[in-house]
Amino acid sequence: MKYFFNVNKKWRIIAAFTATFIVGIALLEYMGWPFLAAPLEKQLSHLFNREVSFSSHRLGSSSSISQLGVQSQTVESFRVSFIGGITLQSASLHIAAPRWSKAPHFIEAENVKLKLRYVDIWRAYNRQPMRIKSLQATKLDFYLERKSDGRASWQFKDKPSDPNQPLQLPFFDDLLVTSGLLHIDDVPLKSKIEAKVNLVNNAHGASNNRELKNMLTASAIGSYQNLPLKIQLLATQATPSNNSRSEKFPVAVTFDATVGRANLTFKGTTADVMHTDNLAGIFGLKGPSLAAVGDLVGVTLPTTAEFNTSGVFEKQDLIWRVNISNMAIGNSRLNGNFSYDRSLSVPLLKGRLGGEKLVITDLGPAFGATPDAKNSNKVLPSRPFDLASLRKMNADVLVDIQYLDLKTTFLEPLKPLKGLINLKDAVLSLHDIKALTADGRLTGDIDLDGRGSKALWNAKLAWNGVRLERWIKQKRTDGLPPYISGKLSGAALLQGQGKSTAEILASLNGSIRSELYEGAVSHLGIEVAGLDLAESLGLLFKGDDALPVQCAVVDLQAKDGVFTPRAMIVDTADSTIWVDGSLSLATETFNLRAMSLPKDFSPLTVRTPLNITGQFANPQVSLEKTRVGLKLGASVLLAIVSPLAVVIPLLDSGDTKEAKRHAAGCLNIMQKKS
Repeated sequence: MKYFFNVNKKWRIIAAFTATFIVGIALLEYMGWPFLAAPLEKQLSHLFNREVSFSSHRLGSSSSISQLGVQSQTVESFRVSFIGGITLQSASLHIAAPRWSKAPHFIEAENVKLKLRYVDIWRAYNRQPMRIKSLQATKLDFYLERKSDGRASWQFKDKPSDPNQPLQLPFFDDLLVTSGLLHIDDVPLKSKIEAKVNLVNNAHGASNNRELKNMLTASAIGSYQNLPLKIQLLATQATPSNNSRSEKFPVAVTFDATVGRANLTFKGTTADVMHTDNLAGIFGLKGPSLAAVGDLVGVTLPTTAEFNTSGVFEKQDLIWRVNISNMAIGNSRLNGNFSYDRSLSVPLLKGRLGGEKLVITDLGPAFGATPDAKNSNKVLPSRPFDLASLRKMNADVLVDIQYLDLKTTFLEPLKPLKGLINLKDAVLSLHDIKALTADGRLTGDIDLDGRGSKALWNAKLAWNGVRLERWIKQKRTDGLPPYISGKLSGAALLQGQGKSTAEILASLNGSIRSELYEGAVSHLGIEVAGLDLAESLGLLFKGDDALPVQCAVVDLQAKDGVFTPRAMIVDTADSTIWVDGSLSLATETFNLRAMSLPKDFSPLTVRTPLNITGQFANPQVSLEKTRVGLKLGASVLLAIVSPLAVVIPLLDSGDTKEAKRHAAGCLNIMQKKS
C-alpha cells in the first residue's frame, strides 16, 4: 500500500510539473517571450553569420525608405512565438549586410510581423530558395547583392553559389508592405536596379473576395546587362491565390519595361507576380534587333533590322509558348507559332515561321552587314559571328514564307520559300530548301557548324528551269525581244570556314556551274558587245531580233576564295563570247576579260577585249586600249593615202578558228552534262 502511494505520488508530481510547464509555455507564448529578444538576436546573428537585431535600429530620417513619407504604425517592441513555426513581431528589424558588402544593411523593416515555418528555415540554411509564410511591414528596405564569384547577400553560408544562376527572390505565401524599396546590385547580370514597391490593402473594397486583399504597384529604374532599364508594374495581388476554385492564373498583371532601346508590354494573368513561372496574356515587343532581345531572355535569335511584334504568350513552369500574329522587321512582315522548352539539358525551340513577305536586307545584320558598310571600300560583311550563341539551345523550325524579296529591281523574288531550320549541338542548318521563281525551282541545303573557333560552312544548291526573261527584269520597247531568254539550270557545291561572312567567302572551295537551254539573246546586244558598228547601226534602223543561243555555259572553280572560269561561254550563230581571268572574294577584286569573235563578215568593227577590273565597291570597265589603238591608228594613217582606205583596218572576215574552238568546247560541256 505504501509502495502504491509512493508511485502514485511520483506520477502526480510529474503531472503537476508537466501541467505547470505547459501553462508556463502557454503563458510565455501569450506574453511573447519578451526576455528572449537579446538571446534570439545572438543566436540568429550566429546562424545567419551577420548581425540581427530588434527594436534597436529604428528607421530614421537618414534611411532611404523614409523618403516615401509613410508614417509608422506603433506595434509592441518585441514578440515571438515558437508553436507551429516562428512568428516574430517587432517595432523594427535589422539584418546586417554580409561582411564583404558595402551596403548599409541587408534588411531594414519597421512594424514587422514575420511568420516562418521550421522546414523553410532549414531549406534556406541549406541554400535552397527562401519561402516566407507571411510578411507584413509598414516600411521595408532590401539590399540584394551578388558578386562575380557567386557570393550573394541572401545566402547565409560563406560558400558562394553558381554566378550563372539567376537572382532568386524569396517566395511569399502572404505579403503586405505599405511601402518599400528594393536595391539590386548583381555583377554577373551586369545589373543595378532601384525598385519602389507599394502594396495597398484592399480588404475593405474586396470583402466578398478575400483573394484580392492587396494591390501591388511597383516601379524600377537602373540598368540591366549594362543597358538602361525602366519598369512599371501593376498587379491585383502580390502573392499566389489559395482558392482552388479560382481560374488558372488568377492574378491580373500589367507590365511595361524598357531595356536599352527594347520595349516590352504585357497584359494578362499570372499565378505569382513575384515569380513568373506561370503566366499568360498578350504582349508587344519592339527593339533594335531580335538578337538583342534574345540575349536578355536567354534565347538565340538572329541579328536583324529594327522590329516590332505582338501576339499571345503563355509560360508554364519551364515551357514557353508564343503565337506571333504580326512581326514587322524592317520592311518584312512575318508571323509564327513557337514553343521553347527550358526543362531540357539544352533548351529547345520548335515551331513555324511564316509570313507574307521577307526582305533579305532585313536579315543583313545576321550575316555581319553593318549600317556603315556603304562608307567602306569593302562590301562583304566582316562582323564576327556570335558562335557561342549557337551552343545555348537547339531548334527545329519550319519556314513557310510567301514572298522573299531579294531587294533588287533586276531580279524577280522567290515565291514561296520553304525549308527547315535546325540547330543541334551548335550546328545550324537550313535543310530541304524549296523556292519557286520565274517558273523555275531552287532546292538545296546550307549548314553552319559553330562547334569550333571558326565556323565551317557548306552549301549544296541546285536550280532548274528558271526563265531568264522573267527572272532578270529587262526593260525594252514594246515589240523588242528581251536581251536574254531561256531556261537556266545549274548547281553550286561550296565549302568555307571563318569567323565572319567575309572570312568564309574568302576561303571558299568548290564549284558553281550553270547552263542555258532553249536560249536566245538580243542581236543588238551581241553586236554591241563585239563593237560591230555596222551591224549595230543596221539593227537600229531595221529593228532588233532574238538570236538563238547554240550553247551557253558558266563553269567556275573556287579555290581559297578565288573563282576562275573553267568555261564561261555564250555561242550564237553570229558570234562567240567568252570570259577568262579571275574574281577574288578574298581581296574583293575583279580581274576579268570578256572577248567576242565574229562568225560573219562585218565592214566596220573594232572587236577588242573588254576588261573588268578593280574592287567590288568600285569596279572599272574598259576596252583593251592596245588593240583599239592599233586599229584606229592604222585607219588614220591609211586615211592620209585615201579616204576610202580608212575602213580597211576595221574589216573583219569573221569565222575565226578561236571562235570555233570555244564554241566546240561549250557544246562538249553541254553534251557531258546531258
